[in-house]
Amino acid sequence: MIRGRKANEGGKAATAELPLNAPRERPTFKRERRVLARGLLTVAGCDEAGRGPLAGPVVAAAVILDPKRVPRGLDDSKRLSAEEREKLYERICATAQVSIAFGSTARIDRDNILQASLWALARAVMSLPSAPEFVYVDGRDRIKVPCECQAVIGGDGLVASIAAASIVAKVTRDRLMKRLGAAHPGYGFEQHMGYGVPAHLEALSRLGPTLHHRRSFAPVAALYAQAAPIDDAIALPIAV
Repeated sequence: MIRGRKANEGGKAATAELPLNAPRERPTFKRERRVLARGLLTVAGCDEAGRGPLAGPVVAAAVILDPKRVPRGLDDSKRLSAEEREKLYERICATAQVSIAFGSTARIDRDNILQASLWALARAVMSLPSAPEFVYVDGRDRIKVPCECQAVIGGDGLVASIAAASIVAKVTRDRLMKRLGAAHPGYGFEQHMGYGVPAHLEALSRLGPTLHHRRSFAPVAALYAQAAPIDDAIALPIAV
């Protein structure tokens, strides 16, 4: 049990007990239903994957869930195993409206990662088959869309449609990075997905950056300051 302190009626501290094994809350469709009850017909959730890596694009996804076919098991993609994400990805794509957009490394280097992410999120929403009348977006920042938009901090763990978008974005980006790993052997993209882990930093130092590395990120910028990249001849389409 976790013990906390709580004042009793006499002003003395009493011990409050919280169960260790309390079930963790998962994202629900409650917020979307409240919006639908207002008469708005389409509610989208959007999220991105890949803000932190040193290489690869940032990938944004937007999802409009079917209220009658919300996949079971939705959760923040970071809380799911790769196998669980893949299964849910297939269920989401089979039952919902889905759109994906990429913020390229060039856009990231030009505009910064935050602006590239917000641009990709807005583009994903605008590319949905049906124009949403309300959008939930994960994080602190609203995006520029022609409808009402609400930012929800930690939304991928609270709002079902955002959780679905987080899964779609994560699976899409992981698949892309595995393809980049095959095209650029030695960097380990297929394992670390472009994040700045020690193995990636070692490969960067040994092989030099590729055209898929973000030049505005400090470890890559330092290498570009030393020498020109040696692997810019290989490009890979972003279709996955």
